[in-house]
Amino acid sequence: MKRDICVVGVLVDERSCHAPEVQEVFTKYGSHILCRNGIPDPGRERGIITLTMQAREDERGSLEKELSSIEGVTVRSLCLSEAIE
Repeated sequence: MKRDICVVGVLVDERSCHAPEVQEVFTKYGSHILCRNGIPDPGRERGIITLTMQAREDERGSLEKELSSIEGVTVRSLCLSEAIE
């Protein structure tokens, strides 16, 4: 199955409240995450996270859906290229 290289941006409002739920989702999809970078924004009580993933479209879509279902979380992604199967 084809696995794409994608960058997923995650904005977490009220991060102190929602971080544990977000972390659960990251752990569930951890085998697809190649790199994770997080930047806290304490003045606005939010976090900005970028993930570099190698995953099938359905796997990435499931991660996005689960993250988006968490109150205060916004998710956007961009697929850069197809990986070797």
